[in-house]
Amino acid sequence: MAVKVVEVGPITRIEGHLDVKVEVEDGVVKSAYTSGTLVRGFENVMKGRDPKEAPTITQRVCGVCPIAHGIAASYAGDDAQGVEPPANATYVRNAIIASNYIMSHATHHYALFAPDMVNPKYKDLEGYDEIVEKFTPFTGTSHIKALRARILPHELIAIFGGKMPHVACFVPGGVTCSPGASEILKALSILQDIQEYVESTVLGCSVERWLENKTLDDVLKWLEEDEAHAHSDLGLYITFGQAMGLHTYGQGCGNFICYGGYPDPDGEKFFKSGVIIDGKKEPLDHTKISEFIEYSWYTGYEGGRHPFDGMTHPIWTSEKKYSYIKSYRYDGKPVETGPLARLLVSEEPLITDVVDKLGVNVFTRHLARLHETVLVIPKLKEYLESINPNEPFYKPHTEKQETQGVGLNIAPRGDVGHWVRISGGKIANYQIIAPTTINAGPRDADGVMGPMEQAITGTPVTEESGMVEVQHVVRSFDPCLACSIQIVDEKGVKRILEL
Repeated sequence: MAVKVVEVGPITRIEGHLDVKVEVEDGVVKSAYTSGTLVRGFENVMKGRDPKEAPTITQRVCGVCPIAHGIAASYAGDDAQGVEPPANATYVRNAIIASNYIMSHATHHYALFAPDMVNPKYKDLEGYDEIVEKFTPFTGTSHIKALRARILPHELIAIFGGKMPHVACFVPGGVTCSPGASEILKALSILQDIQEYVESTVLGCSVERWLENKTLDDVLKWLEEDEAHAHSDLGLYITFGQAMGLHTYGQGCGNFICYGGYPDPDGEKFFKSGVIIDGKKEPLDHTKISEFIEYSWYTGYEGGRHPFDGMTHPIWTSEKKYSYIKSYRYDGKPVETGPLARLLVSEEPLITDVVDKLGVNVFTRHLARLHETVLVIPKLKEYLESINPNEPFYKPHTEKQETQGVGLNIAPRGDVGHWVRISGGKIANYQIIAPTTINAGPRDADGVMGPMEQAITGTPVTEESGMVEVQHVVRSFDPCLACSIQIVDEKGVKRILEL
């Protein structure tokens, strides 16, 4: 059968705008092209600015995960100025991003991913009626509960950051807030409400009970243990997701990266840093990161460049190039980032065992996100209880005029890196690499597909379902195009940009 080219886009129910083109033969995707269609500009906006502005301005990259950018910019500022924030600042930063994780993961599952489970393609599967009852957008019982519950993490964040999105407390050297005992108690009270929602609706059991599951066999026993488990939102995903066949496609490149996150004051991280390349785990070395623009609508260099030497000069050409996302490579290879990568690098027992038995696919990628939501809840409580109102939250320091710094952080969707060069006390160069830059980038100079493109390739598809199978793969990465490409011409047309 002849190869058929199908445009699957723009992909909706993601953050931003993504086009996907696939080449299909005999009902299977043989090749894929992911295209970010808006042009990035924040890196050029940062030039010439006071470095202290970076945590505030870069949060405007995204309204869903601004926290990760604000903290990454703060880390870059800490590194550039050689300042070590007080313990309280670390706890506050961690508490804010942990709250953002819970909100973002819930939003993704209920508003973005789960609606595809009600596609008529699955109407003959056992349990479909319950899926429709719970996950239909705007009318599903669980959908409505999640939209209401996601307000709670925002309220918790606002106690420390003043508002959400785009909190106001991040600075190099710490945070500008100084919460007292009453604010901390209020935050703990909100966390209790969050936990009660997760336990009653998502899990059908206590957080502690779910976290006792260390293997896939434990999960299967958990499903049989209580009807509340089997009919919880997570229980339904586990059983119906496999009935849908989500565990049979979406493998990807097989390499993983995690910058590490949620540090304690001594620098030990809850989510470990590292890479898994060709099945072997290695320490992270950010000097091995490079970005290619061979197939991206940028100009200025050939081959790969490390972010410290990066350039962001957008162009428009119809030849060869097809995305405003750059191609991210680690030691020359594509790598996947996100909850699945984080938990595999951290050797978290449940997800490691599930992947050993079921492999990397749409099902395990999304299960890792749901499991991570539960993992974060006890850590959030730990951070809140560790804040000491009688100790400092910010460390004063003399600002260096000629320096550079890197801030590596983890957003709900994956790794975030900010690289800054400072000259004459002003930002001379600023480069941002967001999770979707890593996952959804196009081919590199050698023609090797990006992680999402590789995951889409091999997917069995049916045009009658609206290519929902491709959309399952895309949404399993929880892409955020607003992070990877950040400015659009007000007229909505592509044009050469002199930036």
